Amino acid sequence: MVTDRPPHKMNPGGFLDKSVEYLSQLNISTCYQCQKCSNGCPMDFAMDIHPHRVMHSIQLGLLDEVINSDTIWVCASCETCTTRCPNEIDIAHVMDCLRQLSMKRGVKSTHKQAPIFHRVFLANVMRLGRMHELSMAMNFTLRSEGLKGLGRQAKLGINMIRKGKMKLIPDRLRAGNELKEIFNKAQKEKS
Repeated sequence: MVTDRPPHKMNPGGFLDKSVEYLSQLNISTCYQCQKCSNGCPMDFAMDIHPHRVMHSIQLGLLDEVINSDTIWVCASCETCTTRCPNEIDIAHVMDCLRQLSMKRGVKSTHKQAPIFHRVFLANVMRLGRMHELSMAMNFTLRSEGLKGLGRQAKLGINMIRKGKMKLIPDRLRAGNELKEIFNKAQKEKS
C-alpha cells in the first residue's frame, strides 16, 4: 500500500529514538532485519509499513513516520512476530507502545475505529479484570456508530447470547486489586 504522505525528517545522525525503548523496556537496536516478523504476519498485506521496516524506522529515528502510519492500528497483536523473532524482541508490545505514543501525541488515525477500540478494550479489562465480549461490543459500537449502530448489531448480539457464544453477565477476576495496582503503576509511569 503506497501512501501520499510526505517523508518525515530523520533525527540528526540517524540515532535510535530512545522514547520507544524506554516505553517498551526493550532493546530495539538488536533487530537485524531478518524479516521473519513480516514474513509471518497475517496482517502484513494491509500494512503500509511492514513490521521489520517499523523496527528499522525506529532505529533510524523515524518515529513520526511510524506513529503516523496505519500499520500500528492494523496490527492485530497476535504476537506471531514476537514468537518468530530470533532476538526475542516483543514486536507486538512495541506496536502497542507506538499506539500509546500516537494517542498521547494526538495523531489522527486514518482507521478511525482503531483508537476507539484500543481505548474501549483497555477500559473493559481495567474495569472487569478480563475481556467481556458483550460489554466490549456494546461500548465499542456506541462510541463508533452511536445508537443506530447498536440497533443494527442487537439482533446479532442476541443470537450470540442464545447460542452461548457470549455471556450476558461478565465473570469477575479474583485478583481485582492486583490488577488495579498494575494499572495504577502503569498510569504513574506514563505520567
